[in-house]
Amino acid sequence: MLLLNSSKELNVSLVFIAVFIFSLFFADLEISAYEPFLELSKFVTSIKDINFSSIDLLIDAALQTIYIATMAIVFSAILGFILSFYFSNIIVRTILAYIRAIHEIFWALIFLQVFGLSTVTAILAIVLPYSAILAKVYAEILEEYDTFDKRTVSRKASRISLFFYTKLPNAMPHIISYTLYRFECAMKSSAILGFVGITTLGYYLSSSFNEGLYNEVWLMLIIFYILIASIKFWFNKFTILVLFVISLIQMPLSLNSFSSENLSRFLFEDIVPSPIKNDYTVIEGLTWFYKIFINEIVPGIFNTIVLTQVSLVATAVLALVLFPLISYKFVGKFGRFFSHIFLVVLRSTPEYILAFLFLSIFGASMLPAVVALMLHNGAIIAFIIGKQSNEIDYVLDKSTHLNLYTYEVLPKLYNSFLAFLFYRWEVIMRESAILGMLGVATLGFYIDSAIADIRLDKVVILLFFTALLNITIDLISKKVRDYLKTDASITTCGCELK
Repeated sequence: MLLLNSSKELNVSLVFIAVFIFSLFFADLEISAYEPFLELSKFVTSIKDINFSSIDLLIDAALQTIYIATMAIVFSAILGFILSFYFSNIIVRTILAYIRAIHEIFWALIFLQVFGLSTVTAILAIVLPYSAILAKVYAEILEEYDTFDKRTVSRKASRISLFFYTKLPNAMPHIISYTLYRFECAMKSSAILGFVGITTLGYYLSSSFNEGLYNEVWLMLIIFYILIASIKFWFNKFTILVLFVISLIQMPLSLNSFSSENLSRFLFEDIVPSPIKNDYTVIEGLTWFYKIFINEIVPGIFNTIVLTQVSLVATAVLALVLFPLISYKFVGKFGRFFSHIFLVVLRSTPEYILAFLFLSIFGASMLPAVVALMLHNGAIIAFIIGKQSNEIDYVLDKSTHLNLYTYEVLPKLYNSFLAFLFYRWEVIMRESAILGMLGVATLGFYIDSAIADIRLDKVVILLFFTALLNITIDLISKKVRDYLKTDASITTCGCELK
């Protein structure tokens, strides 16, 4: 039996397992495809038929993916750093919480109405949520590294001098490290923006998926994996400015597609609630909102929570199964090498792309989304916990693998495991909402339908509740981590956790 260090860990685990079991009764996990495993076999075997005839086009798409991610992370870092100084303000913190709670694809769909399919749309879609995320993380890092001894500092020193000569030098290595980690996330975001029409790798991936051209899908995935795996060689503090300048030259931020009339219509007509535009009475306005709330918001929130909780526990189980694969106490050097590659591939593939793949294989239900979220997030947590398992001191060295895992490794790592899992909880919720665009009736499904019907006033309301739901989950997650008294720090988690 699993031995936990405290009753708190057991209580939290039992509560989430109970919620998982309850959610299963409402989760649509049906396989609706006629021959799913035939389709899966077709996908796997098509890797041997990779066609390189379109390699020039795909390399261009890969470069555009890099350009957008580079510009987005630079602008996000600048804005995030500035905003981090005001993060203690409750108004600023609340606004940023709402901004970062809305997924990049939702922001892209909004900016499409004003800027069209342009570089500006892609950059803004990433910069807004990423600036809010970086502001939060930078503020936490600066607070964490406020460690100088005030007795050694001259009383005449200004606050600005103290900041630049004491706090910032301590915090800067961690700020740079986190920003570089965040670039990998920006690469994934840039890629999936192709699913809404931006010509990054995701644009051609979606086309090939829809046409069943899996050999082309494999080529694009391999290109993407190579980009992610090689980031540390071409994106660092020495190359970032050069890449930024090249990106601006290759993809200038042109506003040719911008129209002041479109912006004016968007702000003063499109997003204005219908009752205000049409002079509804109070009763008519409340009836309008009640229909949206009952028919779309309530089922959207419910399905988003169900998908999130099923995926969260599935992620936990997979992570606990996979992390020994990269631990030297359980697997040899040869096995750890290939296990490491396997986990890197899974964690490098955005959930949206995985879900798109499994949707083609299993058909429309929650199952593709659950599998995608489980694989991606499970690999991330397994990777982190596996690395931690290599750093602990073992007592039961000569015990069997099962006893070592059950009685020593897991009890020592379980608290950190829960912390990392709950850091990912908000991310899983955000992704659960956006995966509704693939047909699952989460909030993203209703947002996508409202955009298709050009009901942007309804979109704004749905996005508000989407952000509110994510903020609520983030607050609960923090309370749970405080209850467990976990010591996992955001500065050690990297972008893989937020």
